Amino acid sequence: MAIKSMTGFGRSEGVHLDTPWHWELRTVNGRGLDVRVRLPAGLEDLESPVRKICAEYFKRGNCTVALNAKRDQGATVIQLNEAVFSQVLEASRRASEIAKEDMPDLEALIGIRGVLETIEVEESDETIKARRDALLESFKEVVRLVLANREREGAHLEEVVQEQVDKIGAITKRISQLPSRQPEFIRGRLREMVGKLVDEASALDQDRLYQEAVLLAQRADVEEELKRLEAHVAEARGLLKSDAAVGRQLDFLAQEFNREANTLCSKSNDNEMTRLGLELKVLIEQMREQIQNIE
Repeated sequence: MAIKSMTGFGRSEGVHLDTPWHWELRTVNGRGLDVRVRLPAGLEDLESPVRKICAEYFKRGNCTVALNAKRDQGATVIQLNEAVFSQVLEASRRASEIAKEDMPDLEALIGIRGVLETIEVEESDETIKARRDALLESFKEVVRLVLANREREGAHLEEVVQEQVDKIGAITKRISQLPSRQPEFIRGRLREMVGKLVDEASALDQDRLYQEAVLLAQRADVEEELKRLEAHVAEARGLLKSDAAVGRQLDFLAQEFNREANTLCSKSNDNEMTRLGLELKVLIEQMREQIQNIE
């Protein structure tokens, strides 16, 4: 797939032992690659590998990553707090002596708060690593989903931009074939304009008259602009077939297209060339809007 969009969305779900989760990834257009990650407490160490995975799959775009994970209550054990029990036992003995009563039974003593504790079993390093690996593999799934979305939209963008480039090439050819582009027409226009300058020569010295004549000749010639437009069309077609991220290059090329169209309009020597030049400018602006979303 040659062209990719920068817009996509994906979601993946998973579970490992007592931890269910779901990832969400949204990407939109951006000048470079900007990754923003939101992770739950206790899983902050995933941020670095998440950023690395995004950089492997995406070259440009603003990426928003969110992980929702909630660990269920893990395995627990009941444990005797010996220090507390010793204090309770000693206090019970003393109380029995003072009251001259029998000691409370064991069931009553261990029922006192703090004597028995419920403790969650500490996870092994292997369990923690296995959950982390499962989370990252699940994130790769969502990244691949988003990449597929970007490729599908990129295929559509490629068709649209290719059609616009072809239209630009066709308009450029039409301008080059206009009657006003023929040497006889240009010579006639130059004679007419130089004649007006000669009529006003009393107000101009010879150097100024020569400079004005040169400027008129330059303005009448749009050959360079047309050749550059043709070259830009060829370059755009090549970029659209590239496997690299070419969004920035296409955006720059669109600016160059616009520059030549502006110059061509300013040099126009008849109404039809002006009309085609304006049509060219509208088409270039439409193309540039599409290019903004290409990676």
